[in-house]
Amino acid sequence: MLIEGFEKAPVVAGEELLALPGFWAAYLLWLSQTEDYDPDLSYFDIDGADADAAYEALSDEDRWPVFRIPFAGGHTAIVLGVNIPDDPGMEYAITHPAWRRHGRLATLGGHQAGPGLSWRELHHIARTPDRDAPGEHNEHVRLLLLLPALGDQDIPEDAAKLVNEALAHVGITPTRGLSEALLTEHPLWEAAQWAPLAPSPLSGSRQPFRGILQCDDPMSPRCGIHLAQGITREQSNRLAHALGTWPAT
Repeated sequence: MLIEGFEKAPVVAGEELLALPGFWAAYLLWLSQTEDYDPDLSYFDIDGADADAAYEALSDEDRWPVFRIPFAGGHTAIVLGVNIPDDPGMEYAITHPAWRRHGRLATLGGHQAGPGLSWRELHHIARTPDRDAPGEHNEHVRLLLLLPALGDQDIPEDAAKLVNEALAHVGITPTRGLSEALLTEHPLWEAAQWAPLAPSPLSGSRQPFRGILQCDDPMSPRCGIHLAQGITREQSNRLAHALGTWPAT
């Protein structure tokens, strides 16, 4: 399976790993770390051996799993396990067949960069699957797969409820501490503010591409630049519609 930028890597479809008993503990355990609590397997009510087996599958150097999250307009969010020996990580991006390169969201690992998604974008992608495209179509699973890329100061009151529903769907008994940690206590970056992308003074354009958000955290790949560079205005409009950020609601 070819992923732009990783053509020589042993990338394989990863959706079958979602059925492993310890998958969600292996995938989300680190994200539940806060200033007051270390990651705890008891949050996930799972046997440590199952979590270890799932982690080994996720970090297999010979099989780099990619989780595909297709959404409106032919776009796909991807979560790729970049299993470089001694320096594993996860790459979050958005792709489209008409784009020359993918739109980078976030990187987890030794060279972390983020956040990569506002809550509004994450929630909209999760609940608008393109069921004709390959990948994961369940709304709850999609939301949990994208959570590590989140960082947003304006989390709505119902977000914890939605995360709890997603956790319950995948067999995890939700707790207030776990859902709050997953939403607001990211161990790698602070919650950020998101606002419409302003026109660049270097571009000579007075009109920004409508509806595309930018992040105010300088660690984010989306700080001050378009999510998908080099695309046309029409393609940008389709992306903004697909992300649920334009027209404004």
